[in-house]
Amino acid sequence: MALKVELKPHERIIIGACVVTNTDQRARLLIEGDKIPILREKDILTPETADTPAKLIYLAVQLMYLSPEPQINHGTYFSLLRDVITTMPGAWPVIEGINNDILNGDLYKALKEVKKLIAYEKKLMEMSEATAVRTEARQKRSA
Repeated sequence: MALKVELKPHERIIIGACVVTNTDQRARLLIEGDKIPILREKDILTPETADTPAKLIYLAVQLMYLSPEPQINHGTYFSLLRDVITTMPGAWPVIEGINNDILNGDLYKALKEVKKLIAYEKKLMEMSEATAVRTEARQKRSA
């Protein structure tokens, strides 16, 4: 069964090892094939946009997903993972799910799981920023 993909004007998509860029009109693609990696532009991270530890993990898993030899990126992934586990031990249940998906060879599902890790990281960062703002406000009042 073919995968139907609608592209917005100028939207990019990765299909296998190719980047396809749409023209200035909407387009509909029917993609046939088995186990072809496909990523829409909204799901693609670049080294420049991977600006947090969780996003770097996403980038590593993305590289595994797109690579014909995903094992090449395992070392990078596990190195980044050690750092995240140290700084966000509460993320372990999500990380465990990501690891299971990678071990089962379901790298697309692992990418979806890493999005949960990114959301968790964002929540922690927002909580930390809110705490810092409250602390600063208290310090100003007491000064």
